Amino acid sequence: MVVALMLPRPSGEDGNVRVLVHAANRARALTRLRNLGMRAVYLRGNAHPPTPDEVTAVLHHPDGLLWRCTPDRAQELWHPIGALLRGA
Repeated sequence: MVVALMLPRPSGEDGNVRVLVHAANRARALTRLRNLGMRAVYLRGNAHPPTPDEVTAVLHHPDGLLWRCTPDRAQELWHPIGALLRGA
């Protein structure tokens, strides 16, 4: 299962990030994010489900955790989650 979330940037900068998590279920996806220090992450509804391109991107990434700034910029690539956390 691929879970897509919109989260505020951890570094305190303006804007949000779109985070994709590959996990066995929604609870495991939340656990993966919370284990990385994102304790206040909750899933509410399915307002922005992952697109087929996003699913492909996260399934082909070895960590199964990706992010990029929103609104989506056509030229911006997906980044590994470690790059987001280092910037915090």
